[in-house]
Amino acid sequence: MEFGRADDALVTVRDLAVEFATDHGWERVVNGVSFDVRRGETLGIVGESGSGKSVTCLAMTGLVPTPGGRVATGSVMRHKQSLKNNSYT
Repeated sequence: MEFGRADDALVTVRDLAVEFATDHGWERVVNGVSFDVRRGETLGIVGESGSGKSVTCLAMTGLVPTPGGRVATGSVMRHKQSLKNNSYT
């Protein structure tokens, strides 16, 4: 996928990965999600049940449940500002 310039995006997600703790260690449930949303665009996230759509949105808004969940890698920027929070490692 080709991305435009990140400086003209309202929302930029890069290499997002989210993990949840299990009895066997950390289980990655979202891996490598990247996209831009520019003014006037609409983004639809589609996929099978359990594919990570809701967890991606939770990570974008800083609402990954803690303890037990974490954003393992990646970045989310809104209007050129990082959306870091306590669920980001």
